[in-house]
Amino acid sequence: MTHPAKNDKANPYLDPMHSLGYLSRINFRMLSRALEQLTLPHGVSAGQWRLLRVLWESDNITQRELATEAGLTEATTTLAVRSLVNAGMARRVRSTEDKRKYYVRLTPKAKRLQAKLIPMIIAVNDIALEGIDPEEVAITRKVMAQSYANLCRHMDEPCKVSNPAP
Repeated sequence: MTHPAKNDKANPYLDPMHSLGYLSRINFRMLSRALEQLTLPHGVSAGQWRLLRVLWESDNITQRELATEAGLTEATTTLAVRSLVNAGMARRVRSTEDKRKYYVRLTPKAKRLQAKLIPMIIAVNDIALEGIDPEEVAITRKVMAQSYANLCRHMDEPCKVSNPAP
């Protein structure tokens, strides 16, 4: 297989600034860093944030369900849950029906953090979208959601976006 030159106009994705993957990754990293600057003073890391977002919506789910909902591997989720437990934000509770399963439950401390931390994600998104026309933002959301749905379908993976239209 031959690889076209970087400046090959027929292959604009070879330029990182034209690659959806590259642009998505650098935006994700920068959004995560910006958010973590705000949440870390409250004792919440970027890894913990991902789990808290899911648990605030669906508390008391299995660790496997949490991994799926957060889009993380089970190994990564295990480490992140351990950090939530060590920080006093979650408890792992063994299932009474199936001893192999553990449920993750938020503590009152983590539940109280929701009201403090949710405005921070709004603030970070507002900063990231400064100067961008709301119609362009809507189109970008639609494109990103559809791109994700396309890749899920192609990879035969469950998709978190049921309706990429909004």
